[in-house]
Amino acid sequence: MVTDIGVPSHNVSRLSCAGGVSLAIEKFGDGPPQVVFAHGFGQTRDAWTSCATATAAAGWTCMTYDARGHGDSDWLESGDYAVDQLSSDLQRVCAHAGAAPVVVGASMGGLVGIAMAGADPGSCRGLVLVDITPRWEPAGVERILEFMRAHPTGFNSIVEAADAIAAYLPHRGARKSPERLRKLLIASADGRLRWHWDPRMLAPIAEDGVRHQADLLDAAKRIRVPTLLISGAASDVVSESTINEFLELVPHARHAIVPRATHMVAGDENSQFTRLVLDFLASMSGT
Repeated sequence: MVTDIGVPSHNVSRLSCAGGVSLAIEKFGDGPPQVVFAHGFGQTRDAWTSCATATAAAGWTCMTYDARGHGDSDWLESGDYAVDQLSSDLQRVCAHAGAAPVVVGASMGGLVGIAMAGADPGSCRGLVLVDITPRWEPAGVERILEFMRAHPTGFNSIVEAADAIAAYLPHRGARKSPERLRKLLIASADGRLRWHWDPRMLAPIAEDGVRHQADLLDAAKRIRVPTLLISGAASDVVSESTINEFLELVPHARHAIVPRATHMVAGDENSQFTRLVLDFLASMSGT
């Protein structure tokens, strides 16, 4: 049983990674981090704030971070991004946590989690994959990429950005608050607001991800830690066939479906998602 310890303290710091890149990391709770959250492409660590806060309140020290090219972490001057860099960064974050943590990875964060857990069994002690499998549905990924390509010149205002997100996620009843939206946007020199991630990484990471698909399938076979796959019932990125393939590759993995959720599971149904994460962590308390 998990005990509520109140609102956890949290703080932001920097972590040096390969190539001189500095990542922004945020810790929730006291003590060595036991859970590391890795966000999806085009997101920032803020995507995990609600879940990390609740998880830390339940007694687990958590760490979130901005992937390179995202949020407050360094953006590469060269624009030469690669999937291997993201996997190396996650490995560095987990090593910084001390004892091997449980990794919760959504979309891109889940893919680098699969790569890391398959390559280095001691890097984490548990893995939660959020609506991602080593093989994904191309049409669903293309829909995401279309949205990410759709506003190259940015937005005139927070309201205009909110309208774009509402059109992309029409199933959500409530819009993001201006405060939440500001964390996803950055003011450019021309005064326009642009997404808080480096647009130069879109093409190379998308292409690199496809090239790594065979490697990811192979890495999944080598995952030995307790694993939970959480999928959205309305997702167009994973499907019954990709999920079944993953469960065959990782036969000890569990699978949970969140009703009404799309690919953005944590954002769509945060309470249900957080409960699944907490239940998984509770099942690992003795490991």
